[in-house]
Amino acid sequence: MAEIRMGVVESRFADLIWAHEPLPSRELVKLCEKELSWNKSTTYTVLRKLCARGIFRNEGGMVSSVLSRSEFYAVQSEQFVEDTFEGSLPAFIAAFTQRKGISQDEADEIRRMIDAAAGKE
Repeated sequence: MAEIRMGVVESRFADLIWAHEPLPSRELVKLCEKELSWNKSTTYTVLRKLCARGIFRNEGGMVSSVLSRSEFYAVQSEQFVEDTFEGSLPAFIAAFTQRKGISQDEADEIRRMIDAAAGKE
């Protein structure tokens, strides 16, 4: 998969698609004109870039996601941990909690998530 990161403006554009998908590309152009003050060529340029990254598709004039919003952020989070903490989730959690602790409820929820991921539930 190509570069999965998005800038702030691309993220706003992606949020529009995720909120309204599937939608005809002509409707996306109208939506971007209203919400982002973009012209048609800007909309199609950004759409092509995000399609090339494997996030969206534009088939037959219908725009939809390849990755859902939650899948996108999961991949982006994995990349962040890989790039910043050499893929070590424990190192990420240690860094995250070093300055800001977590509540008992958060700790319990994380334990449940770990147990489920490890197949204990």
